Amino acid sequence: MGWIYLLLSGLFEVAFTTSMKMSEGFSNWKGIVGFFIFGALSFGLLLKSMQSIEMGTAYAVWAGIGASGTILMGFLFFDNPFNWSKLLFLSLIVIGIIGIKLSH
Repeated sequence: MGWIYLLLSGLFEVAFTTSMKMSEGFSNWKGIVGFFIFGALSFGLLLKSMQSIEMGTAYAVWAGIGASGTILMGFLFFDNPFNWSKLLFLSLIVIGIIGIKLSH
């Protein structure tokens, strides 16, 4: 169950960072509300996952999911420039996450 909590916490981390962008410097109330809700869910589920997953493993996977998802959100919805080197390094993060899960 810890891995499900960890996956969900990583997805809420992506929603959290997206809400930060959408808050437009804390001037858009919808982004601000999302910031607090998704941030609380992300951290709460991360803490819950650490009850059964080692702290370092949980944090590394959480950060990797958050970083990867945030980069993809930027490509897809915020007109962040795409280039193949970013995709290559994003792939390395995903491979690292898979490797950590398999070695657990």
